[in-house]
Parts: sequence; C-alpha cells; structure tokens
Amino acid sequence: MPDSRVLDSDAARGLPWVVAIAFFMQSLDGTILNTALPAMANDLSEDPLRMQGVIIAYMLTVALLIPASGWIADRFGTKKIFFGAILLFSLGSLLCALSNSLDMLIGARVVQGLGGALMLPVGRLVVLRAYPRSELVRIMGFITIPGLLGPLLGPTLGGWMVQYLTWHWIFLINLPVGVVGCYAVWKFIPDLRGKEKSRFDSLGFLLFGSAMLLITIAMEGLGELGLPHLRVMLLLFGGMACLIAYWLRAGRINNPLFSPSLFKTRTFAIGIFGNLFARLGSGALPFLVPLLLQVALGYSPSQAGMSMLPLAAAAMIAKSLARPIIEWFGYRLVLTINTLALGLMLASMGLVGEQTPYWLLLCMLAILGAINSLQFTAMNAVTLIDLDDVNASSGNSLLSVVGQLSLSLGVACAGALLGGFSADVGSDDMTTVLQAFQLTFVTVGIMAMLAATIFSQLSKDVGRRVKDSEDKITS
Repeated sequence: MPDSRVLDSDAARGLPWVVAIAFFMQSLDGTILNTALPAMANDLSEDPLRMQGVIIAYMLTVALLIPASGWIADRFGTKKIFFGAILLFSLGSLLCALSNSLDMLIGARVVQGLGGALMLPVGRLVVLRAYPRSELVRIMGFITIPGLLGPLLGPTLGGWMVQYLTWHWIFLINLPVGVVGCYAVWKFIPDLRGKEKSRFDSLGFLLFGSAMLLITIAMEGLGELGLPHLRVMLLLFGGMACLIAYWLRAGRINNPLFSPSLFKTRTFAIGIFGNLFARLGSGALPFLVPLLLQVALGYSPSQAGMSMLPLAAAAMIAKSLARPIIEWFGYRLVLTINTLALGLMLASMGLVGEQTPYWLLLCMLAILGAINSLQFTAMNAVTLIDLDDVNASSGNSLLSVVGQLSLSLGVACAGALLGGFSADVGSDDMTTVLQAFQLTFVTVGIMAMLAATIFSQLSKDVGRRVKDSEDKITS
C-alpha cells in the first residue's frame, strides 16, 4: 500500500495548482507545435511534408516511459521525480529553441518527452495518494481544466507567434512556466513513496519498448526516412518478434509490466484494440489540418491557428455531453456509429479545396472535433469499465501507452501517405500537393472506419454501469 500523510493547509491548496500547471504545459505543447511546422521546415531547409518526426519523437518517448513512471516514483519519491520531470521538459524546450537542424530538434524533443512522460502519470499519482477518495473527483476536475484549455489556445497561439515573432517562441514560452512549476513543486508537492519495494520488469520493459520503437521507425521509414522496403520489412518483423516475445514471457512470470490476463476482460480487449486502430486515423488530424491549410491552401500561420478553434471548442462541448449520450444509447451503438462517422468526416476533408467556403471548412472542423472528443471519451471508458481494482492501475497504464503509441503511428502513417502520394512531383506544384492531401485524408478516414468492426463486438448491455465507473473515465 502507498505511504500517505495529512497535507498541511498550504500544501493542500497549492498541490492541485502545481499539477494543473504541469497538465497545461504538456497539453499546450501538444498542439502549439502543429501550426508552426511549415515555418520550422522553411527555417531548417526541410520539406514541410516530412516534419512528422518532430511530433513522433515526443509521442514515442512518452509512450516508452509511461510504463516505468509508477515504479520510478515509488523508488525515488514523487517530489524529486515531479521536479525532475518539469526540469527536463523545460530543458528540452530550451534545446528545441536553440536547434539549428532537424536532427537536433528531434533530439531535443526526445529530452522534452522524457519530462512529459513523467509529469502526467506522477501528477495523477500524487493526487491519488495525497487526497481521500471523497475529494478525488473534485481535485481531478480542477486539474484537468487547464489541460482542456491547451488544445484551445495552442494552435492560435502557435500561429500568432510564428507569424509575428519566430517559431522559437513556441518553446521559449515554456521556460517561465517551468521555473514557476519547479519552485511550486519544491514547496507544495509531498514526497510520497510506495511501502512495498516491487521489482521492476526490466527485460519486459526492454522487449515492449523495442517493439514500439522498431514498429514506429518502420512506419517512419516509409515516409520521412525513405528507407528501402527491405529494411522496413525487417524492422516490422523485428518489432513483432519483440512484442510476441514480451507476451509469451509475461504469461509465465509473477509481476509483468502488463499482464496478458488483462485481455480476459472482454471490454478491455475490445477497447484496447479499438483505441489502437481508431486513433491511427484521428491521431493524424492535428498534424494534417494545419499543414493542409498552410502548405496546400496558402493560409498564414495565424489564419491556420484560428481555423483550429472550432475543432477544440466543439471537443470541449462534446465532452460534457458524452455521458448522457452513452447512458442513453450504450457503448456498442455509440462507438460503432461514431467510429463510422469519424472515418466519414476524415474522408470528407478530402473534398476541401481552394473553392471550399471558409464557413463550411469551419463547420467541418467543428463536427470533427465533437465526434473525435466523443470517440476518445467512450473508447477510454469502455476499456476500463469492467476491470477490477487489482487490474485497474495496470490497465490504465497500458491504455495510456496504447493511446500515445497509436497517435504517433497515426502521424507516421499520415506522413508516409503524404510522402507516397506526392513522391513524383515537386512541392511547388500546389495542385498536386493538394491532391496528395486529399488522398491522404480519404485513406486515413477508411483506416478509422475499420475500427467500427472491432467496437461492434461489444455486448448490448455494456454501458449501463456508467455511474459506477465514473472515476475510471479518462479524458
């Protein structure tokens, strides 16, 4: 059982603000970058259609380290790890701003990811251990509000900074927030540790991490890296071999990183696989839309950022409507129909061109934002709804890993598709570039729709226990 203590009044008031700052830093960073990619590519003398590595490096690093975050916090204490996480994130931001090549920028994003991977899980862990369960819903509601504001402010703020300052400021803005965060952590965060010294599954971590890394590099090899198909196939086979080796080993040891027994719960298995395939489509959305608007349609960075506002605003509104919709119709119907709608709306972006009215584009993005938000909420809830208390923590960690991994694979797939469809033409041929984007959106939409076949396997009565599972729903 975790160690616990009564917080003094200052710490009780300050702790939620500290965690909220960390949530805001990470959610802002996840969206502010997308609008700046064309300007960054121009400054670094790179093709804007091959900048997905900047996004993938961060997401993949986060996915790799999430499984170890709980053990690291127990081993070294929440105070030191949370402080180190914000410090690493801020250092990575500074290195990003100082980068003068794409390779250096990608390396700096890895450093950022090392901090980001620990901020959210350890922040949740501190709140979970420091407050009684009766206060948990109120505290979690408070600290997630800044996380919801990040996607709303990020694209607009990023576009404005790129157009009127330079792209370096999208990283420099993290520095003063990081300084305040580090001070607040040292003042308000308690140093909590687990009483039981659990043994970390190091070999399982290496196998699982190697699988994710090899598969992602293989997908990148089809796009930005331009690897020969033989190497791509070898990377894919290597990644699959590591993944199979992990699951075979996990089935015969006592404390694996993620136990295969989790998949004996049918809703969890369907939710995990549905998450993986549905997010391949929706994960490409924040990457593709700003590029489409700037590279293919000629929007300025600030215009592109402002155009993303309806998507983020509709997502926030839809999140408040998700629970009654799920309670009324049930998970199977909601997820099956909503996944099809998500795929159709993604494919419909392939109809956007220079003659598309601006108001229609904004409406399409708003509908996409609402559908995407409902999709994430329903997928995450159905994945955890039937897990018992013993498996809830491990299941939630695996869901977080799959979420980050599938988003990075979605960006990698989108980059590979864009590269494939525009391979034989120069980037100055704007008509053909637009066609490449249109074909990419159609393909990504079809990929997302296929996930509906997975969610249709849910039983009809799943979803009648939403009230009992409220605390398990993750945003």
